[in-house]
Amino acid sequence: MHILLIHQAFVTTGEAGGTRHFELARRLVKKGYRVTIIASPISYLTGEAKRGKTETETVDGIQIVYARTSSGLHRGFVRRLGAFFSFMFSAFQLALGIRDIDVVWGTSPNLFQAFAAWAAARCKRARFLLEIRDLWPDFAIGMGVLTNPLMIHAARRLEKFLYLHADRIIVNSPGFIPHIRTISGKTASLVANSADAEMFAAADGGTRYRNEPWRACSAFVAMYTGAHGPANDLDTALEAAALVLDKNPRIRFVFVGSGKDKPRLMEAAAERNLTNVFFLPPVSKAEISELIAAADVGLAILKAIPEFTTTYPNKVFDFMAAGKAVVCQIDGVIRTLVERYEAGVFVPPGNAAALAETLIELEGKRALCAAMGRNGRAAVRADFSREKTAETFAAELEALKAGAAG
Repeated sequence: MHILLIHQAFVTTGEAGGTRHFELARRLVKKGYRVTIIASPISYLTGEAKRGKTETETVDGIQIVYARTSSGLHRGFVRRLGAFFSFMFSAFQLALGIRDIDVVWGTSPNLFQAFAAWAAARCKRARFLLEIRDLWPDFAIGMGVLTNPLMIHAARRLEKFLYLHADRIIVNSPGFIPHIRTISGKTASLVANSADAEMFAAADGGTRYRNEPWRACSAFVAMYTGAHGPANDLDTALEAAALVLDKNPRIRFVFVGSGKDKPRLMEAAAERNLTNVFFLPPVSKAEISELIAAADVGLAILKAIPEFTTTYPNKVFDFMAAGKAVVCQIDGVIRTLVERYEAGVFVPPGNAAALAETLIELEGKRALCAAMGRNGRAAVRADFSREKTAETFAAELEALKAGAAG
């Protein structure tokens, strides 16, 4: 079976960003599937061109084709839309030239690339698999990014169109299933986010970072990894850092990654002289395991809006795989998961004082943090491994194939 994935933000483990699709794809290749991916040569995290990218490359048996894309991801709403549309059109054109496709796999965010996948599937007479990883446009509306009534109407029409015309729908969080059922009458299948516990277990305990300033003097490190954008609510984390600074100087906040808000956050931390806050550049998935190994707890944080109660953030599973207790400042389904497996603690979203108090308490209970970390790693190995995700996804592909044969 030949699968074509259209994914603007696709990255390999040698790059910074979420690697769900790469890790799924290479496991599918080992199972005998053929996988081609159309991706953007522009980094989704930084908005800059990726170094050394040619028109095509093959990594672990996966053929990756790079589509021409404008570089306006972090240059305002209009330029961001331009980047989405430029990728949509160029990806569709490239898809038409790829032969013998059985399944076209479209993923959100954003839905424009998913529309390109639908159009390519129909032109190639292939099956269309729709993967929902973000309830767009609801997230954009909840964040106040999308406010124009006409654009909201058009976005909702596109969302419903794709749900209705998908041959099969999968989601990475159970929180999305009721929303999709309400709009389309279809029940999506869960192919949950996951992590590679063995990759994180192989880290050497973060010894290469033992001399870093943020690790000195018996520091207790709360680490955030990922995008630095409006949705990630790192202002609340900075406020918590300010509250903690005078009470417990051993607690350090380490923010790893990039995004449109990072320069502003760095400036704000400097202006407030937050000497317990450290900003690190994004690192590849191959390097992130050792970096997380140097932390004591992982911070998962999003804006306090109802829409985010439906998410299963990637970083939570990475922290669990790394054996780190999760400080979960996100309510909803991910809070339920963390509490079910006793893999961390919940902090009310948007509450800087509660976050500060929780970290101060955990700093004095390092043995408890280690125990929660062990619980998290056990949960990933048992229920949220990359291997289990690949098996589930392969079953979805076979069901799609059987539906086509029928």
